[in-house]
Amino acid sequence: MKTLYCWILIAIFTACTSVPNYKIDSQTHRATAYNERVRFVVIHYTAGGDEGSIRALTGPNVSTHYLITSKGEEPVYKMLPEEKRGWHAGISEFQGRTNLNDSSVGIEIVNPGYRLEGEERRFYPYTEDQILKVVHLLKGLVVKYNLDPTRIVGHSDIAPDRKHDPGPYFPWERIYRQYGIGAWYDGATYSRHLNQEEYEALSIEDLQDLFRDYGYPMMVDGEWSEYNRKVVRAFQMHFRPVLYDGGMDLETYAIIKALNEKYIK
Repeated sequence: MKTLYCWILIAIFTACTSVPNYKIDSQTHRATAYNERVRFVVIHYTAGGDEGSIRALTGPNVSTHYLITSKGEEPVYKMLPEEKRGWHAGISEFQGRTNLNDSSVGIEIVNPGYRLEGEERRFYPYTEDQILKVVHLLKGLVVKYNLDPTRIVGHSDIAPDRKHDPGPYFPWERIYRQYGIGAWYDGATYSRHLNQEEYEALSIEDLQDLFRDYGYPMMVDGEWSEYNRKVVRAFQMHFRPVLYDGGMDLETYAIIKALNEKYIK
C-alpha cells in the first residue's frame, strides 16, 4: 500500500512539473551573424602504411575527417562528419587561432613520411592518384566553407616545432597554378622584393613580424632560436621546397613579403 502511494505521488509530481511540447519555428526569424565551424583545412601524411594508418585513425587517440590510402583504386574514406571535431591537429596555432582541431577539417594521406640518412631527412613522394584525390576534396571544401586561400595549410605550418607533414613533396604550387586552390605568391612581386639592400635594412624583429602577419606562430624576439628556425623551415617546405634548411635568407624574405602583399596587406 505504501509503495502504491509513493508511485501515485511521483505521478502527480511529474504531471505538475512536465513541460509542454512547444513548437520550434526555424523559418520566421533567421540569424545572419554567424560563421562555419570549419575555417581551415589541414593536410597530413600518416607516416605509415595503409593498414597501420587505418588502425591508428580508427583507434581511441587520433582521428581525421578524410583518409586517402596508397591504393589508387580505393575511394577516399570519409572517417568523420565535417561538423565533428577531429583529433588530428594537436597543439597548433595559425592566424591567431589555437587548437585548430576546433576549426578545421583534416585530410590524411598514407605516406611513410621520411627516412633518416645520417642527419638528413629523405621524404617520400605522393602518387598522382593521391594528389588528385586531395584536389577533389579541396575543391569541394573551399566552396562549401568559403575558405580563404591562406587557410589551406599543412600540419607543419600550424605546428612547426613538432611536425614535418605533408613535407616538401606535397605540390602546393601545382595545385595553386593548375586548380586555383590555396595560396601562392606572384612572381613579379617576389622579384621586386628580391633586393639585398631592402632585405638588409630590416631588423630580425621586422622579418619575424612578416611571418606573424601571414599567420605563422613565429616568436618575435629578435633571435633566430631553434624554434624560430623550425617556423622558417616549415614555411620553406610549403613555399620553397627546393631548400628548406630553416635559414632566413633573401629569397625567403621575398616570398613572405610577396605573400603578405597579395593576401594580407
